[in-house]
Parts: sequence; structure tokens; C-alpha cells
Amino acid sequence: MNDRRTPSRAVRSAILPAAAALLLGGTLGGCSGTDAPTGRAAARDAGTGGRAPEATTFTTVAAAPGDAAPASGTDGTVVHPTAPQPVLDRPGGRAVATLPVRQLGGPTWVPVVETSGEWRRILLPSRPNGSSGWISERSGGLRTARSPYEVRIDLSERRLSLLRSGRPAGNWKVAVGAPATPTPTGRTFLLAVLEPAKKTPSPLVLPLGAHSATLDSFGGGPGTVAFHGWPDTSVFGRAVSHGCVRVPKEALRELSRIPLGTLVLISG
Repeated sequence: MNDRRTPSRAVRSAILPAAAALLLGGTLGGCSGTDAPTGRAAARDAGTGGRAPEATTFTTVAAAPGDAAPASGTDGTVVHPTAPQPVLDRPGGRAVATLPVRQLGGPTWVPVVETSGEWRRILLPSRPNGSSGWISERSGGLRTARSPYEVRIDLSERRLSLLRSGRPAGNWKVAVGAPATPTPTGRTFLLAVLEPAKKTPSPLVLPLGAHSATLDSFGGGPGTVAFHGWPDTSVFGRAVSHGCVRVPKEALRELSRIPLGTLVLISG
């Protein structure tokens, strides 16, 4: 996990071309699009059978508690469920979601933002933004690692900074959401690295665990916010997207190499 190259190779080998096409939703105008959930995930999201919804970019976890410290950093701890994990509203509380082993064709990695004994509070990739929940390390179904990276985005400066072990590792002007479709603020994380199956303005799309606050959907999907490239470099330093963060080629290359689950802090 400390080898920044390993997650990128592993994820790309696991990504199905169709998954990338679905995320793009046929366009890259701003926010990424994703198709509606189907099958078991859709049934859980609808509440059928009283089961908790899977925590994915497709679902809404209405009962999940909000992030208690949306402007704070973490120690870099990230976790991956090796078996589906119940997500509780508090330590020892009731289940509000299930964290799946995989999503978007790759492994699920999420950041730990708080620890209480055996319990780990994690961020979820579902709506509403800032959703969180608690999982137990005693379940026997968790793999723990640590990312030395942190991504910071200053929306007012339209600038993205990459830190490694607290030290600058990259700094770029980027394009952020337009006033009518702003990039959401708060803590989120790198959810996946996708290679589009068809020609798009970006060779890679890096979805985050956040969604547009003003668009219920984009391109036929739930409006997942992502990092992606853009061929017209004049957009960098401007607020012009539908909520996604458009980044220069070098930034996209560097971001695609950091571990999944890496914390992303977005401030106004």
C-alpha cells in the first residue's frame, strides 16, 4: 500500500471496460454519470425486505450519520472489507448499510476518520455527502493499510495540492464547479481509477466518494464527482464544470497512482 504504483496496477487490471463506460454516462461535461443500481443493490436501496442498502456510489444511505469533522485530516488509515461488512450508526448500534467488497469493478477502500476501541468510523461513498458509519475490526473481514497521501482542493483558489507524509508532492491549478453546479466541500476520498472504454476527453476518470449537491443525476447516473483530465488547458483556474475537478495531465497521472481510500479535503 505504501508503494504508490501497486494500487494503480491492481485497480486497472480489475476494472471492466463496461464499468468505465457506465461511470462516464456517455459524456464528460463535468460530473461523472453512472447508471441506476440494479438487482440486489437496487432492492436494498429501495428498502425491500427491510435490509440495509449497500454503501456504493449508486445508493443513498439516509440513516447514516453525517461526518462529525468534515474539515479535519486523518492519520491515513484506510480499510478494505474482505467480506461484506455491516455499517452501524454508532458503536454497537443498528445497521444502516452494508459495505461491499467491490464496486465500480475494483476493491472497496474507504478512509477511517475516527477510532473508538474496536470500532472504526469510516466515510461512505453514498449519498448524502458526508455519510459515515461504524464498523468493527473484530469482524475478521477487514484489511487495514495506510496511505501516506492526502489531496487538498481550495475552491476559491481553484488549486489542487498533493501531500505525501505531510510534505508537498504536487500543486496545480484546476477547474472546479461553476456557481450553479459547485464542487461539494468537506471530506471525501478516492473511490476508483477507471479507464474509459471509449474515446473521451480524459484517458482516466477518478471517481470520489461524493456527489453533486445540485444535480440529482448527470449523464443518466447519480452525479458522482470525479477527477478527470481536460484537453482545453484554458479552463484551469476557472469555475466552469458541473462539479467535477478537471486537472492537468501531470496531476491526473500523479493522482492515479495514489492508493484508493486516500483522503480528499475540499474547502471553499
